Amino acid sequence: MPGPRSPRDGSLDGLLAAKEIVIACGPGGVGKTTTAAALAAMAACHHGGKVLVLTVDPARRLADALGLAGPAGVGATGGPAAADGLGNTGAGGGIGNTERPVPVEVFRDAGVSPRGELWAAMLDTKESWDALVRRHAPDAATRDQILANPLYRNIAGRFVQSHDYIAMERLYEIHAEGDYDLIVVDTPPTRNALDFLDAPQRMADFFSSRLLRWLIVPYRSRLVNMASKPFYQVADHILGTQFLADIAEFFILFQSMYDGFVERAESVTRLLSDRRTTFMVVSTLEATPVREAEFFATELVRRRLHLGAVVLNKVLPDYFRDAAAAAVAATVHDHAGQLAAALADGPTGGGAATADDGRSLDPGQVRRVLEEVADSFANFRVVACREAEQQAELATTPEVLTTVPFFDADIYDMAGLLQLGGKIWS
Repeated sequence: MPGPRSPRDGSLDGLLAAKEIVIACGPGGVGKTTTAAALAAMAACHHGGKVLVLTVDPARRLADALGLAGPAGVGATGGPAAADGLGNTGAGGGIGNTERPVPVEVFRDAGVSPRGELWAAMLDTKESWDALVRRHAPDAATRDQILANPLYRNIAGRFVQSHDYIAMERLYEIHAEGDYDLIVVDTPPTRNALDFLDAPQRMADFFSSRLLRWLIVPYRSRLVNMASKPFYQVADHILGTQFLADIAEFFILFQSMYDGFVERAESVTRLLSDRRTTFMVVSTLEATPVREAEFFATELVRRRLHLGAVVLNKVLPDYFRDAAAAAVAATVHDHAGQLAAALADGPTGGGAATADDGRSLDPGQVRRVLEEVADSFANFRVVACREAEQQAELATTPEVLTTVPFFDADIYDMAGLLQLGGKIWS
């Protein structure tokens, strides 16, 4: 493997131009989804071609920003959107499992004319699992039995890291169809940032596990041996015979798709390590997220996956580290009393300055304000210098390391997405 490169050697512009898949990953709550959408929008504007952002659980304002919010409770295909346990629609407004184009008017309203097309889709776990069953079932009868199984209908999309697995499955499917020049993937939020990498193999392992075979053998053979009979008698009493039968049928049927799972897991693994795929770790410099980001970046390199970029959100501006600005802040603090007296005397010394409400300025209050401002600058400078050290530690492996400053307001339209993208593009 080539040695580490300086993060100054490249840009996200060049990185995205050379890749077909960009996988945005990292801890939750750091702006990962918005960053992925912003980069996809920038690629559509500058590179042309057909760009897809495949996102997971986008905020409503992101759907608005892409011009795909749609009526509340209506999915991308015009049908009712699925609701989560809180009663919220899970289609992100009009973003659904089927890819939809972002209207060109959305770009024009932001003052740009894109060279290419931007499309968007949101992962629908249940719909994707149904498609997976239809693809891998050995025959139509098995397919229909699985889809009709009561247990499958109730828990599809909720077991064994299914969200992580289906995200990678959906990525593979879309890439194999060859409709897009670039796919930007927002990975599922997860306690362990590596879950989505391991999910394909873990899913295949689960359906061939000894525990699963032990559970379903009595129902497959219609015989219950003496060792397992007490367990099944208790389970029957608590859960009901029909429920246990549904469980057994569900897993027996799913095992018939085992070969398909294994084959697809191997294909997904090859795709993740392909030279056309790169990973982008998104984080903030807060203690917990940055530790997760460092671990994830290290693990990607260990697995010989391409770490293309690290994007750090909510970073303090460079001017806090400017030595001349720090000297000004120190001077203001040391001479706050004199500055306050001069300000109270008025700009020309001909009369006391007044506040906006017409009252005379109190030199004591002015001095305290100036000292507080100078102290605040000094404190921000300490944090900014610490952030710079953390950036230097993170900068040893990615081709690109870029930062995003604090934004005064949430991003709610295409102009905001492009503003964010512009901060990190070059």
